[in-house]
Amino acid sequence: MEQKKNPLWRGVAAFFSLLLLSFFFLMLIGVWLGKREELGPDKIALVRIEGVLASSRHILAQLDKYQKNDTVKAIVLRVDSPGGGVGPSQEIYQAVKEIVAAGKKKVVVSMGAVAASGGYYLACPAHLIVANPGTITGSIGVLMEFANVQELFKKVGLKTMVLKTGPHKDIGSPTREMTPEDRAVIQELLDDVYDQFIRAVAEGRNLEIEQVRKIADGRIFSGRKARELGLVDELGNLPDTLEKAAQLAGISKRPLTIIEEEEEHPLLRMLQGALNLKLFPAELRETGFSLQYRWRQ
Repeated sequence: MEQKKNPLWRGVAAFFSLLLLSFFFLMLIGVWLGKREELGPDKIALVRIEGVLASSRHILAQLDKYQKNDTVKAIVLRVDSPGGGVGPSQEIYQAVKEIVAAGKKKVVVSMGAVAASGGYYLACPAHLIVANPGTITGSIGVLMEFANVQELFKKVGLKTMVLKTGPHKDIGSPTREMTPEDRAVIQELLDDVYDQFIRAVAEGRNLEIEQVRKIADGRIFSGRKARELGLVDELGNLPDTLEKAAQLAGISKRPLTIIEEEEEHPLLRMLQGALNLKLFPAELRETGFSLQYRWRQ
């Protein structure tokens, strides 16, 4: 006589079978979600460039990924930045320039509240630059800031000693006055990097170098004035820019827009920035000087 199977055992076996099938189903969904940017119809990638440019790593990674994705036909850079370090600004600029030169994708810039100095520099090679009428842009120039705490040290009775191999090795030191020779060295550096900025604008915007030089004194412009000067092409907001990017890329149907996930929550980033400003005032944070394509508010 055949022994009947235990109902409890059958229930457990059915449960684990269902669980296993669900696991594989979820894995397939995960793979599909991870690959969805590389599948399907033509797309537009939206890359946000926000805040002070201290690092280009995350932006360059996005641009490289979208450049290699054949379904991405256009890249929209949403710039809301006063600029920042010369290095990060130039690295992003070069990446944008290379994508444009490759000729496979359109690059369009949408300027938010601020796209000044380095934030404008990196936008220059794009096929099209769109700004709001009230966008703050321009600020073509370069700066270096130094803090001098020599008088403070005297008041507290603190002295420093520096051993160096040349007269300019401690140039910009916060514990001594800058000599005329020091100033000449720094000014030569600034003039060189400033000339690089002017030439990048002239080349990217198809303007004469002298024409750019006349307005490259660090002044800021509204988006409307920048359009009159040839620094931007059109006026409009982000939805307008996405639509224009689709038109330039020859996308007839409404495209899917890929938006990169934030590395960290915006609220957390805001709180960290506020805490940094409270604990480390600008005078102390900028004691270590650097070249900057940055608009100083």
